Amino acid sequence: MKTTMKNIILVLVLVIGYSTKFEGQVTVNNAQKLNLEKIDPYPIEVTYSKTSHLLFPSAIRYVDLGSEYLIASKAEDAENVLRVKASVRDFAEETNFSVITEDGHFYNFNVLYNSWPVNTNYNLLEMQKGINRENSNDVLFEELGKNSPSLVDELMGTIYKKDKYLIKNKGARSYGIEFILKGVYVDDGKFYFHTQVTNCSYVTFHVDFVTFKVVDKKLAKRTVIQERTLNPLRIYKPLDEIKGKTVERNIFLLDQFTIADDKVLLIEIYEKNGARHQLIKLKNSDLLKAKLIKDRKFHN
Repeated sequence: MKTTMKNIILVLVLVIGYSTKFEGQVTVNNAQKLNLEKIDPYPIEVTYSKTSHLLFPSAIRYVDLGSEYLIASKAEDAENVLRVKASVRDFAEETNFSVITEDGHFYNFNVLYNSWPVNTNYNLLEMQKGINRENSNDVLFEELGKNSPSLVDELMGTIYKKDKYLIKNKGARSYGIEFILKGVYVDDGKFYFHTQVTNCSYVTFHVDFVTFKVVDKKLAKRTVIQERTLNPLRIYKPLDEIKGKTVERNIFLLDQFTIADDKVLLIEIYEKNGARHQLIKLKNSDLLKAKLIKDRKFHN
């Protein structure tokens, strides 16, 4: 009986020892994995009597403050500038905040209070040069599906750089403004519309907005009553101004769609404080001719 009990105790000791060793290995492996995947924070200082400004490479989409010690807001008329300052004087604890930008990048900041901060202006492009960002991952946005914002930007940039003229006779011209569609591309359930505006006059064309609408063919020539508006998910370049005797191109990203034979797609560009609006009409057959971006011919 004593021998049996000794054997049982010995087995239990071995099992507990192996389990403890295994759990320790798991903990170490998890810690190593977390260390490899961590995103190093940027250190900044804030104060109560001054505002710190952070300049990001892309428009700010999301901001989360780590405590009530901080207040923050986007600068007016500047989507990529964040204003941050202390809401109380001389807070002793370190706090933090996080920012996600439209290009899908995640930024984390550790914040300390300093009555006399060395710097109150931070340029993230310059700060990125001093910290290893190889392990940081793109943030995935729901509207882009499985594609990262950086991949979408790369595809749009490739279309813009190659500047191919794939579609003929799809455009409008009046009042010295020409608006044409140079190509339609498709990739992973998304359409990429490549447009071009030529200002043949000396009067600057200030772009107000661009719309994509699906309407009945019978209504396309009259006031549109029944229409479906399609909102672009991304625009490659800001909608700005086209100066006299210049040409500007852009890429618009939309969810993939098709339209019935009795409907048309209207792409319209509006002039701010003006009347030189231009309109492009597309049929479903035009959409079905969209070029596949992953096609080898596209990259040649």
